[in-house]
Amino acid sequence: MVMDILVFQPIYQERVWGGRGFASKLGRKLPEGAVIGESWELVDRDEANSVIAQGDLRGMSLREILVKAGAEIMGPNWPKGKPFPILVKWLDCKERLSLQVHPPAAVALELAGEPKTENWYIVDVEPGAALLAGLKKGVTREQFAMALKEDTLEPLVCRLPAKVGDSLFVESGRLHAIDAGNLILEIQQNSDTTYRVYDWGRLGLDGEPRMLHVEASMKSIDFDDFEPELIHPEGNYAVLAESSVFNLTRIELEDGAEYVFGSEEEPRIISLVEGGLESLDGGISLHKGDNALVPYASAPRWRASGTTRFLVTDGFAG
Repeated sequence: MVMDILVFQPIYQERVWGGRGFASKLGRKLPEGAVIGESWELVDRDEANSVIAQGDLRGMSLREILVKAGAEIMGPNWPKGKPFPILVKWLDCKERLSLQVHPPAAVALELAGEPKTENWYIVDVEPGAALLAGLKKGVTREQFAMALKEDTLEPLVCRLPAKVGDSLFVESGRLHAIDAGNLILEIQQNSDTTYRVYDWGRLGLDGEPRMLHVEASMKSIDFDDFEPELIHPEGNYAVLAESSVFNLTRIELEDGAEYVFGSEEEPRIISLVEGGLESLDGGISLHKGDNALVPYASAPRWRASGTTRFLVTDGFAG
């Protein structure tokens, strides 16, 4: 089977904190009248599976193509039937998200959930927007629990003013929320376990208060995680994250510069956050907002169209 890069149809998710920003900022056509908070770009789960949008394999799901051609996509040692380990999504945060946590592996096992380590890369931001992550230095579990009861929690959480190009690694166990006014590309472990500890008194799309998971959250939060720092990438090549789950780099090319991936090295995910990449092989070209899977057996060649920035996710095929 000849391997080109694989681009998938977005799976839009309604969220109470979402909006219509994917239309105005990424040029997407959205479902009419829906409040869209997430666009799942690459996902292999029972409840949601990406479908190839272009090329000879159009209409096949990610699950199907991994079964048929797992070695070509993931490498010769990929176990047959193993789900794709990464979930890529866009977040349109018109309103602030809940204060939440994802369980570390040991806690996830106890709570019958899934660990979820992720990275946020800010692509668009409104004035005054921020990220909330970790605790302010010196805050204790007991202080946190008391503030939760007294509805005085926000001053205990570290607030990080955000700007375009900033990046934050959010390991499982890190308390976090995204402020209103952020458009974010999230690269994450393939998981959908989130425990809300606080929701700012908000009602859900059904007009009822959303469920909180205070007990599970208190078991999952790392109470030694104080005042993390944002990464402000500089230069043409910047490492954003290195972990046992995935690695993430940001690459910047000038107009007309060429970029080539080597064949039979490892699979990669490429995410366009500015500009475009035109195919030099007559294959699929990528534009701002696009996310694509570059198979193990593929060696695409691109030329930058305008100043171009993209993220490369690798290190996930183990």
